[in-house]
Amino acid sequence: MLRAVLILQAVKAITYLPGVAPRSYSPEEPLKLYVNKLTSTHTQIPYDYYSLPFCHPKIKVSPQGIGSNLEGDKIENSLYKLEVLKNQPCKIVCRKKVTKIGAKRFARAIDDDYRVHWLVDNLPASTLLTNKVDPTRPYHVRGFPVGFRQEDESGKTQHFLFNHVKIVVSVHRAVERSTEEDERVRVVGFRVEPYSIKHVYDENIDFSVKTTQLNTCSAQRPARNDPTNYQRIDGEQSIVFTYDVEWEDSATPWAHRWDVFLQGNPDDKIHWFSITNSTMIVVFLTVMVAMILVRTLSQDIAHYNDAALLDEAKEESGWKLVHADVFRPPSFSPMLFSVCIGSGVQLGCMVLLTLTFALFGFLSPANRGSLITALLMLYVFAGGAGGHAAARLYKSFRGTDWMLNTLLTATLVPGFTFACFLVIDISLLSVGSSGAVPVSTLLTLVVLWFGVSVPLVFLGAYVGFKKDVAPNPVRTNQIPRLVPPQPWYMHPALTTIFGGILPFGAVSVELFFVMSAIWLHQIYYIFGFLFLVSMILVATCAEITILLCYFQLCNEDYAWWWRSVMSSGACAGYVFLYAVWYFISELEITGGVPSTLYFGYMT
Repeated sequence: MLRAVLILQAVKAITYLPGVAPRSYSPEEPLKLYVNKLTSTHTQIPYDYYSLPFCHPKIKVSPQGIGSNLEGDKIENSLYKLEVLKNQPCKIVCRKKVTKIGAKRFARAIDDDYRVHWLVDNLPASTLLTNKVDPTRPYHVRGFPVGFRQEDESGKTQHFLFNHVKIVVSVHRAVERSTEEDERVRVVGFRVEPYSIKHVYDENIDFSVKTTQLNTCSAQRPARNDPTNYQRIDGEQSIVFTYDVEWEDSATPWAHRWDVFLQGNPDDKIHWFSITNSTMIVVFLTVMVAMILVRTLSQDIAHYNDAALLDEAKEESGWKLVHADVFRPPSFSPMLFSVCIGSGVQLGCMVLLTLTFALFGFLSPANRGSLITALLMLYVFAGGAGGHAAARLYKSFRGTDWMLNTLLTATLVPGFTFACFLVIDISLLSVGSSGAVPVSTLLTLVVLWFGVSVPLVFLGAYVGFKKDVAPNPVRTNQIPRLVPPQPWYMHPALTTIFGGILPFGAVSVELFFVMSAIWLHQIYYIFGFLFLVSMILVATCAEITILLCYFQLCNEDYAWWWRSVMSSGACAGYVFLYAVWYFISELEITGGVPSTLYFGYMT
């Protein structure tokens, strides 16, 4: 019974896709404003919006998909009331009594540059920033800051809270009309302009959200930032939270309302130029490696043919000499090698299918958590391919312990990943972050792992072991040849180090933008370039592996199995070293938990 309930919950979490269809609103129809979370590029630790002492109603959490839960997205209701096409000047949300502890929380959030994230019609709130390259073209960034800080004349840092927000909602006039008088609109923009105002009112009259008149803002006196009247956070006090609502017409259609987050960034031109330049260089290097390899092989084959004609008794040498040993199973753990290959096939299927779906626009940022959901589900259902590949390779090595092989394929890589994930989750839980995954989501992951992925791995392995192994092109000698001393430049450590340089060069430029999207909370959207770079990466890895294996066989060393994986696989080590460099040079992360979060995910 419990397993059935968990499977139903997993299916519900998988199939929930918010914001996939446009919605039209009538004038003065209520429009809900949801609060999402607080994020910071300095700490990378997300928090629930109501973890700070903001005004709040009876909190209700909206249902989310498994991807959103893994990202720490928590969408909750708010006290902000919007009515379509109805301007509302200086509306009072509440008067909140902030304790000393609450003031310290606000100050700490301001010090860490936390930003507030809201949602209207599944569209995130944005603020306009000045483009340093072209000041006439400001660009949008998601969220708005909790507050700001500045030093007074004595040099003491003071913290100020943005307790008033001007909400600007852009609407597109839809063509559909229920009547001639009732024109329906669609939300295509949601912008927030924050203000810090220490509100003044008659304290001798009982405070009321509906009747209290503020002297600092009203319909006749619009809110403004007055340096002499900022709302300080300096201990126990009462703070009045207010907001304005303005509506503006926009020519942007609903289908392009996310474009403001994808255009106008000052790095866009650099991005496109760098990606194109890197792609052309890597394509050129890939073609050069292929040409050199083909030419060298042709010369060797011609040499061997000539030698056979001129002197049939001449002893063979080079790669032709080890043809009877080249298909000998790996000397070190054929079981582990086949498990690694099977896990790689499973991961490769996941990445290829995810990039394909993203390329065709199925993983839009409007579908919250869709990318993580797609990665998770495709990995789970690719278990059959991984089990089949591991079983076929292990059988070709004349392995007999198929049960252990299949079990390791199903648990080794997922188990390591899940262990890292638990360390990250416990770290987030210790600081009260909303990014900590709830127990229900963890149970869903376990059900998907052992209820779907593991059976598929066993099914694929069963089919793989049942099939006959294709015979090798040449017969393998019973007695292995003695491997002669190898030149220094063919040492496994050196070939591994140099083998990963070219594949890393194929992704180094694009990697910067991917890292920025992940850790600087930007939106990554050029999946076409990412797909192209990934294909170039695959081709480069394959050709580097073939080239190094050829040089190894020319030196009569037939132990190529593990080195074929390690040569181009060293690219992963360079990516991790790049992550360390990015952590030091581009991020301002301090503290144990944020560092654990960063290096846990990068590992």
